[in-house]
Amino acid sequence: MRAVAVSAFRAEPTLVEVPKPIPAAGDVRVRIEYAALNPSDWQTADGSLEGQAPHVFPLVIGVDYAGRVDMIGTGDNRFRVGDAVFGRVTGSPVGAGTYCEYVSVPQDSAIALVPDGLPLRIAAALPTAGMTAAQILETAVLRGHESLLLIGAAGGVGSCLTQLAAARDLRVLAAVRGDEGWRMGALGAAVTIDTTARPLEAAVREASPGGVDALVDLASTTPEAFAAMAALVRSGGVAVTTRGVADGAAVPEGVGSIDFRLDPTPVLLDVLAAGAAEGVLNVLIDIELPLEKAPQALDRNRTGGARGKTLFAL
Repeated sequence: MRAVAVSAFRAEPTLVEVPKPIPAAGDVRVRIEYAALNPSDWQTADGSLEGQAPHVFPLVIGVDYAGRVDMIGTGDNRFRVGDAVFGRVTGSPVGAGTYCEYVSVPQDSAIALVPDGLPLRIAAALPTAGMTAAQILETAVLRGHESLLLIGAAGGVGSCLTQLAAARDLRVLAAVRGDEGWRMGALGAAVTIDTTARPLEAAVREASPGGVDALVDLASTTPEAFAAMAALVRSGGVAVTTRGVADGAAVPEGVGSIDFRLDPTPVLLDVLAAGAAEGVLNVLIDIELPLEKAPQALDRNRTGGARGKTLFAL
């Protein structure tokens, strides 16, 4: 089957031929129709999990997918051939990814049925972005009418998080670049801050003079940068990062810091899919590309500035 993979950490992703996976007992094999790009895809290919989990090479990139079950492993199974499904690949070894034509996953992993009326392309964009956004809100224990500063708001996670937070009556301050503000406002952000037009700190102090109740930083890649953002949080508030930089960050006294780690579950996938099918959660697609364009798309994603999800159609 066709796949986009790397031969070693930090090698260039290329289109290759690899064997189709054979589902083990209790597994399902999915004929992938759409895979979605996440920043963690190129980070993993660069070795971000080296030493933390076993890897296999060629390492097929990607974790999010949607498609149809085409083969069932032996034993009882909650899925049937032909089922429309979506999910996120978890577990080890790392390298059996989703930038490919087929993937085999355990039936009890983060995989769920696609509800009627939800296009597969939308379902493929949901797993990582949607589950991350939902679990961040639970982790930060935010309540209605509290303020949330969101750094890196315009991408897939930020777009979902803005909508879910606004639905809880949180006051979202979305830090964006250029003309992204109108879109984030339409998704529920109470305040949008164009960081290319004015200093972020001054804008946040003006909107929330006493500091914000919470920070979700999807962008800062160093403890120092994260600490600078956390300085905008009031005492008693919380600062969350998805980039693994809370450890060693000198956040202000009285501000809690959290290194967020996603815990994918099929139950959460069901909830998110229902919300998307009912129109409660608007999943933004930036661009749809053929699989062979994945290497170039990964390069573009490294520079930041995503405005929704990138999908690969197979």
